Amino acid sequence: MAGYLFVHFTGEHKDGEQIYLALSRDGLHWQDLSETPVLKSSVGMQGVRDPFPVRDPNTGRVYIIATDLRIEAGLGWGAAQFDGSRDLVVWESDDLIHWSKERAITVGIPEAGCVWAPEAVYDSEKEAFFVFFASMVKSEGDEHAKQRIYAAYTKDFREFTPTFRYIERDNHVIDTTILRSGGKYYRISKDETTKRLIMESSDTLLGEFEPVQSAVLENLAWVEGPEGYLLPDGKTWCLVADQFGSGKGYLPMTTPDLGTVDFTVLQPEEYDLGRLKKRHGGILSITEEEYGRLAAHFGK
Repeated sequence: MAGYLFVHFTGEHKDGEQIYLALSRDGLHWQDLSETPVLKSSVGMQGVRDPFPVRDPNTGRVYIIATDLRIEAGLGWGAAQFDGSRDLVVWESDDLIHWSKERAITVGIPEAGCVWAPEAVYDSEKEAFFVFFASMVKSEGDEHAKQRIYAAYTKDFREFTPTFRYIERDNHVIDTTILRSGGKYYRISKDETTKRLIMESSDTLLGEFEPVQSAVLENLAWVEGPEGYLLPDGKTWCLVADQFGSGKGYLPMTTPDLGTVDFTVLQPEEYDLGRLKKRHGGILSITEEEYGRLAAHFGK
C-alpha cells in the first residue's frame, strides 16, 4: 500500500453532509481532493454522515457506506435518533474515480429509530462482510429507548442477513470501529452517555470481548467517530477521534501495540488534516496506482 484515502463529511452546513475525499502518503498529512462534495446523496434524507470505505479482498472493489441523515434539514437530533432513517446509503467503485449511483438499503430493525455510523470488516471465515451500526431501540423491558450496536452480514451490500443485536451496554453505545491485529479483534466504541471511547478485544468477531485499559482514552472526553489504520511502517497503529465537543475535527494518536501499550497523542506540528474540517469518516489504504489515479484526476 502506498497511501491513504480519507472519506468524510465536513459538518451541518449546506453540502457539508455529503462525501468529501482527502489523500495522504503517510496517514498524517492530508491533502483535500476537492473543496466541494465528490459524491452527493439524492436518496432518503438527501444527505450522508459517517461515511466508511471498505474493500472487497477478492475483487478489489471499494464500497462506501454511510448514515442516511441530514441535520442541516432542520429536524433536529431528537427526530434523527427516534424517528430517523433505517437505511444505509451505499456507493461502489472499481477504480475510486467512477462510482455507482447511490442506493439506500434498509438494515435497521422495525423498532429502530435510526441507523448510525455503519462500518464493515471482512470475515474471511464466512466470506462475507460483517456490517455493524448503532440504532436507538426500546426493547421489551426497557423503560426508555437506548442506543445499541446491531449487525448483519452481506456479500455485496445489496442482500443482507437478518439484523441482530451485537453490543449491549448499560449506557448508550454508538460509533463502533473494529481493528484486526496480532490475531485479535479490537473494538473501539463511543460511550454516548460519558462521551468517551471504550476499547476491548476478542479472539473472534462474535466472541466475548474483554476491556483493554487505556488511560489516554479514559481521559479524552467529547470525542467520537474512532477510526484506526496501520501507518506506512506496518507496525504503528494510528487511531483518530473526532473532537466534536470542541469542533476541532480529528485528533490522531499512535501506538505500537493495540493490546498492551497506551496511545501517544500527537502534537499539532506532527500532523496536518488539510483545510477542510474532517468530521466522522473512514480511512482506506490504497495502492500506488490508485494514489496516482486519484491525484491525476483531481489535479493534485
